[in-house]
Amino acid sequence: MKLLGNKRLLILMLGLICFIALMGLTFGQLGYKTWPEKFMKDTISWTQGLIYKPVGFIAGVFEEVNRLRTLHEENTVLRETLSRYARDTTRLNDLELQNERLQAALGFTERQKSMNKYNFRIAEVVTFQQANKTITINLGEKDGIRPNMAVQSVEGLLGRVVAVSNFYSDVQLLTGIDDKAASNSKAITVTVKGKENESFGMIEHFDPDKQKLIMTKIEPNDKLQVGDTIITHGAGLVFPRGIEIGKVVERYEGEAVTHVAAIEPFASFNHLREVFVIEVPELR
Repeated sequence: MKLLGNKRLLILMLGLICFIALMGLTFGQLGYKTWPEKFMKDTISWTQGLIYKPVGFIAGVFEEVNRLRTLHEENTVLRETLSRYARDTTRLNDLELQNERLQAALGFTERQKSMNKYNFRIAEVVTFQQANKTITINLGEKDGIRPNMAVQSVEGLLGRVVAVSNFYSDVQLLTGIDDKAASNSKAITVTVKGKENESFGMIEHFDPDKQKLIMTKIEPNDKLQVGDTIITHGAGLVFPRGIEIGKVVERYEGEAVTHVAAIEPFASFNHLREVFVIEVPELR
């Protein structure tokens, strides 16, 4: 048994020596001249191919996993960057729009101060109630706001205060006035800018189909004509005198002897952000 074991060890050592020798011959020469060299080259190449393909495949898998992980991390950073950029851009645009509105408001109040003695209290619109055409502003009784104060935007008259709490007020827009409001002495007495002594009428309701204010009680010989600017007359002490309302786009005969005119409002009643409550110092 001991002799048999030594023979096996000797054979294994001889085989290993031969293998190393053949490897040396294989890699030490540029050509393969004898058939043992060619056979050994083919055998080694075939064996290396069996080992290389799985190893290469596994290495490729790990390389793809690492590449995907890197791409995922880069995409996450890019998404966060784009999110911050979009948020900052939106905030910047909003600030720019607000700055433009406030600049326009400042110019508006300065012009108005030079024309009359009214005070203009700027307020932010909190909510808009589509059903009854009212807005809620963030000024109330604590700020000196009272019912029936006129409210306008930079463009023109918006409506009047109808309800007041400590810190908020509801404003009835012109788009919500109707004959019932007129019967409660809340119709707007108006005249033509530049023709204050030659023209007079009343705005009693808003026509939702035409999207126009309807001016009534116009005398047949009134100087009002298409293109004129309509302003508040001041009679009734609800709406101060001289606030621009809109432009005459149509004039026609009414059911009675008086005429009727359709007025296109200057003010936009959608997407209101800041408005002005008009204080008349003489009435305080």
